[in-house]
Amino acid sequence: MKSFFTSFGMWWATPIIGVIGALAASYLNWPLPWIIGSMLAVIVVRCLGWRVGEIPNGRLSGQWMIATSIGLHFTPVVLQQVLGHFVMMIFAAFLTLLLALLGIEFMRRRGMDLTTAFFAFMPANFSEMIQSGIRHKANVSQIAAAHSVRLVLIVLCVPPAFFLMEKMLPTAAHARLPADWYWLAPLLLGGALMAMLWKRCELPNPWMFGPMVFCGFFTASFDLQTALPVELSHYGQLMIGCALGGYFDRQFFRASPTFLLSVALFTLTMIGCTVALALGMGLLLGFPPMTMALGMMPGSSTEMYLTAEALNLGVGIVTAMQIMRLVVVMLCAEPVHKLWLKRISR
Repeated sequence: MKSFFTSFGMWWATPIIGVIGALAASYLNWPLPWIIGSMLAVIVVRCLGWRVGEIPNGRLSGQWMIATSIGLHFTPVVLQQVLGHFVMMIFAAFLTLLLALLGIEFMRRRGMDLTTAFFAFMPANFSEMIQSGIRHKANVSQIAAAHSVRLVLIVLCVPPAFFLMEKMLPTAAHARLPADWYWLAPLLLGGALMAMLWKRCELPNPWMFGPMVFCGFFTASFDLQTALPVELSHYGQLMIGCALGGYFDRQFFRASPTFLLSVALFTLTMIGCTVALALGMGLLLGFPPMTMALGMMPGSSTEMYLTAEALNLGVGIVTAMQIMRLVVVMLCAEPVHKLWLKRISR
């Protein structure tokens, strides 16, 4: 069996393994089984030495599905809520950035190169931080490893923790809206075209932001009341889970165990501090603490959106806060890094 996967480790084996993992996680009642189960299954198989490959355009198609689903939540009511909490969201984004900077300073004082630590632990998009690291001659392999571990740890820790909290503090159940293909078909097609245009304009994360903006615009303009079919949502989660699992194998974990342990401890500390700050802010401002915590979490907006949707929390607010965090970090990262280098070089 092992020799079969080693010799024929083509991409078609990856979704099969992912589906098996997702079904097993569903049977065990894990939260978000189609993303967590598939991710863990691919990681386990790769660590066993079976070099299953990346699904061609799998992650992009998964982002396309999830971004469409996110955009369908931006009804006029949700947009009013977002605008009403705009100042709070900016403050929360800068608070998350400050928390990350404190952690980076701690890692620097422990002997890590500032530039590598800065782009490795900055809560921003994986690809943008790697490109910044290349421009500033940082250790790119450590940056890539840090962001990979951060994303996987947040996927593994945050949804289960929030589902456990939801059992202690139950929220109202909600019925999933029906799929209206009169709107969904053109929205899916238009979202794909927008992603291509977004990429052509060299804008960040085109297959996430392009379809989300496109669908959000039409949802808000026409007050659409529809949702992506659950099967397409599961497909999107499966593709993203398989893509995340593909970053790991035995060589990855053997490369620098001390550094990976530091990344894990840093990430877990960030999660704990973020939850504590969000709970405090939520209670102080009279805002739902769990929604605040998901919005401030230094992880991927995709997983935070899926968790919020499953728990019937403020999906639009969570997504808007995640986007605000990314914008703030991307705008501030390089200027802050430049000022920091000047200060320590004096």
